Amino acid sequence: MRGFPVNELGKDKAALSPELKIYFVAIAVTALALSFTSDPISNYFKDAYDVSAYQRGLIEFPRELPGVLTTFVIALLAGVSDIRIAVIAQLLGIAGITVLGLATPPFAVMLVFLFVNSMGQHLFMPLQDSIGMNLVKKGNLGTRMGQFKGITTAFQMAGAIVVFLGFRYGIFSFVTPVKSVFLLGAGLLAVVAALLIALDRRLKSQKITHERVRFVIRKEYSLYYVLVVMFGVQKQIMLVYGPWVIISLLGKGADTIALLGIFGAFLGVFFIPALGRALDRFGIKAMLYADALSFIGVYLLYGLVSGGYASGSLATVGWPVLLAYAVFIFDRMSTQMGLIRTVYLRTIAVNPADVTPTLSLGLSMDHVVSILCAYAGGIVWTVAGPQWLFYLAAALSLVNLWVAIRVKLPEGK
Repeated sequence: MRGFPVNELGKDKAALSPELKIYFVAIAVTALALSFTSDPISNYFKDAYDVSAYQRGLIEFPRELPGVLTTFVIALLAGVSDIRIAVIAQLLGIAGITVLGLATPPFAVMLVFLFVNSMGQHLFMPLQDSIGMNLVKKGNLGTRMGQFKGITTAFQMAGAIVVFLGFRYGIFSFVTPVKSVFLLGAGLLAVVAALLIALDRRLKSQKITHERVRFVIRKEYSLYYVLVVMFGVQKQIMLVYGPWVIISLLGKGADTIALLGIFGAFLGVFFIPALGRALDRFGIKAMLYADALSFIGVYLLYGLVSGGYASGSLATVGWPVLLAYAVFIFDRMSTQMGLIRTVYLRTIAVNPADVTPTLSLGLSMDHVVSILCAYAGGIVWTVAGPQWLFYLAAALSLVNLWVAIRVKLPEGK
């Protein structure tokens, strides 16, 4: 392990160690911060820079490039503990989003600080799961990971409520010189950094040893690599073009996206912990099937509704709009099933120390695909129509079904 006591929960599986309590608070505040910085970013690009769908795809290169670089950065910092790297990640996030909050720089300059902020966010992504898994007991890993994601979702909902009210009543705006919503997010990231420092000191006082692995790639993880590459496709469609259906085709603003986030998060507070329990109960293979089917279903629905709006066969008022909102919420719910991939990796890990570098490598792989898909997606949307982008994503998601069929797990998993 990279610096964590595996059995910190003690005799009572439901008990929380002090370290785990600190971490629960840290991920809660992280979720709140991302609600103010990452979630409304598409509206920021539209309101502050009036970008087109094609430009929106191009923006994803500097935004997603840090995901490609993450595995190399973590490898270079192999002599530094996961928690301390996580602190560095928060500082990068603070630096980037603070500049964007204090000014509306020229487009090219904005992309530089977007990159800095994104570097911090992406650096923390694999570490968040790795730190969490190393703090929980193996026997209830799925349940505890579901709780992690459930808390994240609950605080995303709280943040979405604030964002909705802020934009609806003019407290927040992306057309003003100062973007207070971004500055609020930066302040919360500073709180996360302080919590992680406290957690690091506590673990250091226990003289926990660290096993270092700079980089690892194994044939045993080949199906995991396929899953993360496919997630790169699916995630990019969800993050960029799912909201763009509502923003561009339906003409809705940041308050609408925030309100949908509230509903989705409210459902997720109950759905995600239940997903974790289902993972422990039914096993990883069964849940991989569910994961694959959810992606196929959501993108078929997106294709139907976006094609209807583009052709005029569906109205942009009334129940067709509610249908788009429902698909958006379902999409956000389906992406939360990513915890299945993480637990799958932990289950098949040849060496527990492989987990962090493999998560970071997976992140880099999915982001290479994400960058390509962002650019290609903008072209498909513009040339062929938005529905064909989603139909293509649904077809590619059949690969997830193939993986579910091929997966072989240790006995009892």
